[in-house]
Amino acid sequence: MNRRFSVTGMHCAACAAQVERAVSAVSGVKYCAVSPLTNEMSVAGTATDEVICAAVKAAGYGASRADGAGPTAGEEASPALDSEGRSLRARLVASVALLAALMYLTMGHMMLGWPLPPWFLRPEPNHVAMGIAQLLLCGAVLTLNGRFFTRGFGGLLRGVPNMDSLVALGAGAAFAWSVAALLLMTRAQLLGGAAAAEEWMDQLYFEGAAMVVTLISVGKALEELAKGRTTSALAALVRLTPKTATVLRDGREERIPAAQVRVGDVFLVRPGENVPVDGVVEEGGGSVDESALTGESVPADKTPGSTVSAATTNVSGFLRCRATRVGEDTTLAQTVRLVRDAAATKAPIARLADRVSAVFVPSILLISLFTLGVWLAVGAEPGAAVARAVAVLVVSCPCALGLATPVAIVVGCGAGARRGILFKTAAAIESAGRAGTVVLDKTGTVTTGKPRVVAVATEGDCDETRLLAFAAALERGSEHPLARAVVQEAEARGAAGDGEMAESFRALPGCGVEAVVGGVPAFGGSVAAAAERGVVQSPALRAKAEESAARGATPLVFVANGRALGVIAVADALKPDAADAVRELRGMGVRVVLLTGDNERTARAVAAEAGIEEVVAGVLPDGKHRVIEDLKRHGRVAMVGDGVNDAPALAAADIGLAIGAGTDVAIDAADAVLVRSRLSDVAVALRLGRATLRTVRENLLWAFAYNVMLIPLAAGAFIPLFGWRLSPGLCALVHGVSSVCVVANALRLKTPGRRGRA
Repeated sequence: MNRRFSVTGMHCAACAAQVERAVSAVSGVKYCAVSPLTNEMSVAGTATDEVICAAVKAAGYGASRADGAGPTAGEEASPALDSEGRSLRARLVASVALLAALMYLTMGHMMLGWPLPPWFLRPEPNHVAMGIAQLLLCGAVLTLNGRFFTRGFGGLLRGVPNMDSLVALGAGAAFAWSVAALLLMTRAQLLGGAAAAEEWMDQLYFEGAAMVVTLISVGKALEELAKGRTTSALAALVRLTPKTATVLRDGREERIPAAQVRVGDVFLVRPGENVPVDGVVEEGGGSVDESALTGESVPADKTPGSTVSAATTNVSGFLRCRATRVGEDTTLAQTVRLVRDAAATKAPIARLADRVSAVFVPSILLISLFTLGVWLAVGAEPGAAVARAVAVLVVSCPCALGLATPVAIVVGCGAGARRGILFKTAAAIESAGRAGTVVLDKTGTVTTGKPRVVAVATEGDCDETRLLAFAAALERGSEHPLARAVVQEAEARGAAGDGEMAESFRALPGCGVEAVVGGVPAFGGSVAAAAERGVVQSPALRAKAEESAARGATPLVFVANGRALGVIAVADALKPDAADAVRELRGMGVRVVLLTGDNERTARAVAAEAGIEEVVAGVLPDGKHRVIEDLKRHGRVAMVGDGVNDAPALAAADIGLAIGAGTDVAIDAADAVLVRSRLSDVAVALRLGRATLRTVRENLLWAFAYNVMLIPLAAGAFIPLFGWRLSPGLCALVHGVSSVCVVANALRLKTPGRRGRA
């Protein structure tokens, strides 16, 4: 099981890569993935939490266990976080104001001739005073943004340079050169007067150093704002958590915090109130809006025996419920956990960006030094050479590479959650985008999973009442939908007797059941399984079974002491959206296969009604696993199922999609859950996966192209040919824009039009 940690102190993809390397090197860690978007780390292995956190700390960062579902909607924001946010805003405002004054003093006066106070100009221009003013203003800006230097140089000293290292080196180099030029200007002032000092004014890059840190800070703030929008789906889920609940204690109503509700407590939900925890309706009835969890806009009717989930809203009626799952076990908490876990994992497509990010910063440092050396070698002025080297440091953007995949994954998972599709990992949504074959289970997936008896045929002197009573006694111990249909039919006809139970009951997956009924060995199951046991069936009985199968029903043969008593045909209606869902999948170019343990004729009848051309029938659970493995030889395979017998196939597929109304075993084995239990959501999941994968590719292309084009431009490679150059300040501006572009592109996944494209 993966453990999730919150990591502090990370500021770029290089930071995330360093944390991953540090934790992956810990003995006992099998898997580690760090998300630079959510600042969360997912770790699998036997290493203890203390050892993992110590490894992160040794790398220069902080870590703490974060497996909870998160704060409830009513909790106050952390004072520390509020203070940090206010501090950031104050630093940005002060930095921009000081930078504006500095730009007025440099570009405003020197380039546009804007006026300055008299003491700078009379009796003659005092360039040294102007330089000192620039030094003071720039120093104030750098001091306000000192975190770049502490984190950046700290990374350099540990041998793990990061994005802050590039900014610190760039701004620091520009500042240091400008200070040196200012000192030389004072000497020139002494030896040659104002005219000699003026020649050094072009060597001052104080405004460049101040502009770099200020614009990078502005870009970071915009990036964080944009990244916050990518996790809005998760934040919205957390805010849904109810604050209070009305429970019955000693016959009296009490209003208590929802976190204090315990399993077994009776709680009341009036119209307009939110359900505080998961539970079962004991009394009353009404309509509950479940759109927050399932995306279903039509309220669900609730009656005694119906289940209700935390954070859903009672639209009408009064409900008295008993709590079944509370706290971290509620459907809402599990949904939040799934979305968070997906955000904290990595998609396989991110490997290339990870490999590049790991060597990106050291490579940029070498390129910057090479740029400085080349310009000095060709005779450029030292100040100009420094400007080019600084521009290279500032324009490079590993953040865009690091964010390219996680922002798209988080937005994609959030969009899925709003539609009732829960991807458990980043790899799951990528696999959904690559799937070319969809394998569908029949019962409960293509059909409603609520079969009913449609025909009863007896053998010899056995009548229908006796056959149904015998079948009900045999099937009562089974939870299979077909067995429940037989028992319900017997009860409806009054043939269920006193609820007699079979002895020595044993389920035979894919075949049927066997037991001892009334002291007689009994069997009930498929026609093929009965034939394998040597059960003799009359031609008339076989004809009845074949006729039922041809109509899409499943014939069940019931045998007592080796003799067939008759056949009960059970039919399961097709889901209302099944045919449209299959048509949509085929329209997307997806191969659709029906995989079932049912007999061939029944399976093909259901497949024909749903529009499925390929059928694999009569397959046992282990056989389903083999079929999936065979299909995977021809491409990526998605398996959709709901039952225990589907679990091996769900686990074997490239992506397993479990029907939300299915068994816990199937849901645990799957990579994604279709909460609304709609077959049409399979196409939505695949379209969303494709759109997410396409967005990741676009982001990676942009991130690579940006750095490939802008780094040579910043280095001055095009100056001799076209005169193109980028100042350090402009480099800082486009650096921030780069990361924001990546996030903005991912946010397009939120729009239905973007999500719906195949």
